[in-house]
Amino acid sequence: MTGERKQPGENGRGATSAVQSVDRAVSVLEILARHGEAGVTEIAGELGVHKSTAFRLLGVLENRGLVTQTKDRGKYHLGAGVLRLAGAAAVRLDISQEGVPVCRELADELGETVNIAVLDDDAAVNIMQARGTASVTAQNWLGRRTPLHATAGGKVFLAHLPPAVREGHLARPLRRFTERTITTAAELRGELETVVEHGYAATLEELELGLAAVAAPVRSHDGTVIAAISVSGPVYRLRADLLPELGSRTATAAAGLSRRMGYGF
Repeated sequence: MTGERKQPGENGRGATSAVQSVDRAVSVLEILARHGEAGVTEIAGELGVHKSTAFRLLGVLENRGLVTQTKDRGKYHLGAGVLRLAGAAAVRLDISQEGVPVCRELADELGETVNIAVLDDDAAVNIMQARGTASVTAQNWLGRRTPLHATAGGKVFLAHLPPAVREGHLARPLRRFTERTITTAAELRGELETVVEHGYAATLEELELGLAAVAAPVRSHDGTVIAAISVSGPVYRLRADLLPELGSRTATAAAGLSRRMGYGF
């Protein structure tokens, strides 16, 4: 089509070079995983590139914590950043597997939609979902990123973050989704204290009109909160007066999953 212009780097040398760089960076990690450690000359040789190219790749990976240089020998090995990424992936996989029977049992017991969410920077991401008999037409939350301040699971994460990290989140603008959304840091702090005190969080039409939810923390072997189990449904079924009982039952299920993840042993 005449007159159509390509975006900079689109289908051009820039895009090809970027893909090649990513491929080489991954190859560097694979080399170090295979050998344990290697120098610039060895890595350049295996990649078939000049030493300066290998050095630049190692510099980028080192800046991201994915590789570390042994100062006395000049060798490189995999860094703690790789463990961080692997650990995050392992946690999601473990929770997804161990959470299946817990979520299905809770969904069958309450008849509502049950989700497991993990923290992803400034949002909660639902990684697993089970639907109860009363929620056959409920919307699909799987894979959705939801705001921390306006969801039950998000409040669980905020309540258990280190104080400095939590204050960083509270310093950001709190978007209003409905007239019930908490949008001031002071009010949200008070809410988060209640979450810790009661062992569960609740929302009533704070994200969407007509939607209510409760959530409770899931802990790893060292007590760190690594996920949240939530129960959600329409406000005419999850009435305000029922939320404490639902929160307690959700907390019991979350404690069961925490035990599966090694907490308390």
